[in-house]
Amino acid sequence: MNLAVSVPTKERLLSFVWQHVLLLVSLFLMTFGVVLCIKSYLGSSVISSLPLSFSMAGSDGIVPSLTVGDYTILMNFVLVILQIMILRRKFAPVQLFQLVIGFVFGWFIDLNISMTAALECGSLLSKGLTQLAGCTVMGVGIAFEVRCGSVTMPGEGITVALSRVTGMPFPKMKIIVDTSLVLLAIVSSFVFFGEWQWNIIGPGTLFAMVYVGWLIKIISPRLCWFDKLLSFRPGVSRYVYGLARWIYGGNR
Repeated sequence: MNLAVSVPTKERLLSFVWQHVLLLVSLFLMTFGVVLCIKSYLGSSVISSLPLSFSMAGSDGIVPSLTVGDYTILMNFVLVILQIMILRRKFAPVQLFQLVIGFVFGWFIDLNISMTAALECGSLLSKGLTQLAGCTVMGVGIAFEVRCGSVTMPGEGITVALSRVTGMPFPKMKIIVDTSLVLLAIVSSFVFFGEWQWNIIGPGTLFAMVYVGWLIKIISPRLCWFDKLLSFRPGVSRYVYGLARWIYGGNR
């Protein structure tokens, strides 16, 4: 009886672990795309615009000197707190896992910034290609992240919370939230630097807002292979058994 119960429990555990391994891959792709957009100097992505502004101000000693990833973690923390304030008792405790996702997201941003330290875009062509590559990788990562079906990112979480309270459809509320983040980044640019910073909010930012959504809509119906990968159940025992059979068969 106990054995019968432990098998499905083990399967659920393997499913959970594998789901979040793929989620980590998705987050890494998303942050790699975010960093490429920053490196293009044509305008960062929406989610990184405000943290980038604060990080640049930190380099000038205006605010605490933290990395883009650090300020991203702080922003995600604030977004989760806002969700709790908005939903109150309707806020599901499991959504606190967004804090973990937000932390990993910020840490991956700093990791990818370190990995791409040697990348410099001198010409307009190289900037444009880097921005396109960044938006493409970010769009693929977002599509994978949504497919994983885990807890949402804090940016989407606040959108869901506001949508539930106001009754406004998620897509419209998403536009409002993204626009608000962009406006906050613009305001912070003038407050910190006294002028518009095109590397924070530029044509690349507008391109990302349009292109990434379009790309996700295009590739999402073509991710059946990712669904199969997601439903795969890794297990050490089957590989040990398979390896043993291969070694035994090869030595005969």
